[in-house]
Amino acid sequence: MTAQLIDGNALAQQVRGEVAGRVAALKARGVQPHLTVILVGEDPASQVYTRSKVADSEQTGLGATLERYPADMTQADLLARIAALNADPAVHGILVQLPLPPHMDSHAVIEAIAPHKDVDGFHVASAGALMVGQPGFRPCTPYGCMKMLESIGMKDLKGKHAVVIGRSNIVGKPMAMMLLAANATVTVCHSGTPDLGALTRQADIVVAAVGKRNVLTAHMVRPGAVVIDVGMNRDDAGKLCGDVDFAALKEVAGWITPVPGGVGPMTRAMLLVNTLEAAEQAGG
Repeated sequence: MTAQLIDGNALAQQVRGEVAGRVAALKARGVQPHLTVILVGEDPASQVYTRSKVADSEQTGLGATLERYPADMTQADLLARIAALNADPAVHGILVQLPLPPHMDSHAVIEAIAPHKDVDGFHVASAGALMVGQPGFRPCTPYGCMKMLESIGMKDLKGKHAVVIGRSNIVGKPMAMMLLAANATVTVCHSGTPDLGALTRQADIVVAAVGKRNVLTAHMVRPGAVVIDVGMNRDDAGKLCGDVDFAALKEVAGWITPVPGGVGPMTRAMLLVNTLEAAEQAGG
């Protein structure tokens, strides 16, 4: 068996096309959706990510502004800027790129963003809405993973067992909540799980999101299972790779996401969806 690839690039392009159509409809009603991205400091990866987010937005007709500040910016100044953006009706989405410089409290900064502009889905109000099944912004990475499952005909997951490897607030926990909402039976594994393979071999769907190479290998997966690889790592040659042993797993799994070209493009695409929905809500 050779797994079929879930092409994140192709699916993201489709999502961007849908966003562009809805953006045009909003503009026809006099609403220009707008995202403001804040970058504090000179982290090289963050510079790449933020430029990509702005470029993605502009491709779909969304307005986007990248605000860059020095690493020695005070937290008080950052909070004041967020407050001003919260109060600006022309700004529909606010994204503060993480990580922030060490002297800043990331939690306090994220909590300062108005929940109705929290397009990253990281605010406690967003997390709470997800937990209790209320409308709200979903974190972009697990949201993208769910769209990838839908694209292969797995929208209602009743009767399916999903195993999530990782318990972060950004991916693992919200991923588990979204899978539950789609009627899956969900097991969350982490560094304290004694026999990971015993659980993953039971799974119809495995989502690997721990940031560790080869955390999932071929003998740990049931033949035909769906494998979603959220990881972003480098191999010994410096090449981008995920959390799973892709070469071996593609001979066992039914479906698998590549790295790069899998979850990453979908994460960026769902940010556009969240920003668009924030503008639609604000524009009535």
